[in-house]
This record gives sequence, structure tokens and C-alpha cells, in this order.
Amino acid sequence: MASSEIDRSRERLIAGVLRFQREVYPKQKDRYRKVAREGQKPHALFITCADSRIDPEAITQSGPGEIFVSRNIGNLVPSHGGVLGGVSAIIEYAVAALRVSHIVVCGHTDCGAMVGLLHPEKVAAYPIVKSWLRNGEAALSILRRRNTAANEASALEELTEESVLLQLDHLRTHPSVAASLAEGTIALSGWVYYIAHGLVRSYSQADRKFLPVTAENAVIGSGAAASP
Repeated sequence: MASSEIDRSRERLIAGVLRFQREVYPKQKDRYRKVAREGQKPHALFITCADSRIDPEAITQSGPGEIFVSRNIGNLVPSHGGVLGGVSAIIEYAVAALRVSHIVVCGHTDCGAMVGLLHPEKVAAYPIVKSWLRNGEAALSILRRRNTAANEASALEELTEESVLLQLDHLRTHPSVAASLAEGTIALSGWVYYIAHGLVRSYSQADRKFLPVTAENAVIGSGAAASP
């Protein structure tokens, strides 16, 4: 990377910090001081992709201390007993320590991880990424067995949805989540965010499909201890 690009990146970050301190913080000073004093009490764990186009706080209109966020390539969730790492630790802490009452797995359109699942050759040069994507392979198997995708675009959309549902299944294998579901103190939701349109679709167990989240059709969750 050229030195000038590094300098521009650093300057943009610093400019953002200064703008935050000058324009954003003063308007929410009391709120920031409150969460600093009382600690965080998030109501939900939001698991989404590391894609820079996704902004969980903006999508959910959440402020400081309201949602606990986990981001990774492809919004994947390893099954309990599989890959031990940051995602599993975040789930355990959010559920067992912070006592969140909702977990959302949010996929999105044009996801590079889903493209990588469809076309492994595109991630062949990235061995760690390739290994991580194994957490979504079962969704790819479902897509291939169903064989209903008419083209590349529909295959990507179907895979994105199936992967979100798969990650919800993986979530249920985590002891803290399983126990909370049994107690009826937590709900799981599967979302897909459409970047270009600002649209969110949420999985409806009753309809067995993803439906738009609207004021008239607020399919946000399925209730405690239920499926997504």
C-alpha cells in the first residue's frame, strides 16, 4: 500500500474522531456518562457480517449500551464443541452474563462469504477464510439438494437465507442458549438485510419464509423458546 494511501486512511480516522468529539458526543453526553457509570445492559446480541457496508446500530437505530454486537466473515456461528474462539465467547458472555433476551443472526445481500461458499476457488488463496466458511457448508448442501435456483443471483439469495437458518441451528447447540430457550427467557431471529434498499426480511416460522419487516408486518422474532 502506498504511503499516501496510509496517510489518507489515518487522516480520515482522526477527522472522524474529532467530528465525533465536536458534534456527536456533546449531544449525547448524558447518555454516554450514564452507560459509563451504570455499565452496559444490552437487550440483544446482534450477530452480523464484518462487511463494512453493514451498520448494526444504524439498522436497528440503537444507541450506546443497547445491543451487543458480534461481527465476522459471513455472520457465521460455530456449533458448540467446534471452533472455540471469539464468536463462541461472545455468545456465552452475552447470554450467561449480560442476560440478553434476543439474538439476531443478520445476513445480507452481496455477501462475499456466500460467494466464497458457492465458488471455493475465489477463496483458495485465503486458507483461514476457507476454513472458517466450513461453518456454512451445510447450507450449501441444502441449496444443491433443493436445486431450485434459476440463476447465480437467486442461488446467492437462497444460500444467504439458508446460511442464516443454519447459524440459528448452531446457536441452539450452545449450552447457555439452550438453557435460556428451555427457560423461555430468550428468542432467536434470522434476518437478511438488503443493502441497496434498506430493507430487512425476518424469518417467519409460521410461514416458513423470510418476510419484510414493516410496521404492518413486524416479523421481528418468534417468541421465547421458539424457533426463529
